[in-house]
Amino acid sequence: MMQAIEKEIGQRAADETINTIYFGGGTPGILSKSDLALLVNAIKNNFRVNKNVELTLETNPDDINPFTLEAWLELGINRLSIGIQSFDDLELKWMNRAHDAAKSKTCLQQIEQAGFTNYSADLIYGSPKQTLDILKKNIDELLNFNVPHISSYALTVEEKTVLHKNILQGKEKNTDSSLQAEMFYFLIDQLQQRGINQYEISNFAKERFQSKHNSSYWQGKPYLGFGPSAHSYDGSAIRSWNVADNKKYIEALNNNSNYRTDETLTPSQQRNEMIMLGLRTRQGVDLKKFESKFGTSDVEELIIMATTFIEKKQVKKEDDFLFLTKEGKFLADGIAADLFII
Repeated sequence: MMQAIEKEIGQRAADETINTIYFGGGTPGILSKSDLALLVNAIKNNFRVNKNVELTLETNPDDINPFTLEAWLELGINRLSIGIQSFDDLELKWMNRAHDAAKSKTCLQQIEQAGFTNYSADLIYGSPKQTLDILKKNIDELLNFNVPHISSYALTVEEKTVLHKNILQGKEKNTDSSLQAEMFYFLIDQLQQRGINQYEISNFAKERFQSKHNSSYWQGKPYLGFGPSAHSYDGSAIRSWNVADNKKYIEALNNNSNYRTDETLTPSQQRNEMIMLGLRTRQGVDLKKFESKFGTSDVEELIIMATTFIEKKQVKKEDDFLFLTKEGKFLADGIAADLFII
């Protein structure tokens, strides 16, 4: 797999400057130092890498110890994204997490001792096993460690999963959307009071600790994805994705055959994506940029369509930006869908 990804990186070499690198989409924290070095060097050998590159590794508490942390720092990894999820052992067990609360606390101490200053912790809210008191405890625990960035997601029930089946059979409680909304707003208030501000629907950070990599997605900038299932975007209209099957991906690279599917976004898809991504951010949809790309009639139509949500105080228009109010943030996906231009 490492050799296949290395080969893909070489095939897609370009005279471009890379400002962010992100190892994610699974459990890259289990890779050996030599495997990670192989990929880091492949990127450096095939692209111009900014000397101040933000290099993030996604990992879990059970993969963190003083030796892995030292190895990651030596490779130039300067940001971590850690799947904490909860500090409640019963909830962690219910989520089938390999770590417990004690391990999460230990790993956060070790991260700070190792010298990492830029890192993010994931928190889940709204699971059937979670109460507002548990969420408050989770937030307080993270804030006690002075974590500079938090990504927090509502637990969603996907079809054809064990959880979905158990809910249908009455073995598990379903998620409560009204309680999830209450938890969402509680989370925003608690973090804001401690100087950790929401800059995207699911992301909160102290000043200067916003994720540069993820921000580039929301701003519609181009990106390259390497490995099975990885997506790429040219920043204009072409999106591509690699075959998901590991075996097929490796065989395609070994045989120099095609492993990627391309898609050209229609003007309507491009508009709707700009609306959806823009509304997720604190800044909102840049109406001047929207108008320059899609025309006056489209921006006028968007503003007219937004009027209903402006009157409900869920959306606000200010200084040529259209953005969600606090009241509209939990409804972001639905509002964006209603603003899509067909």
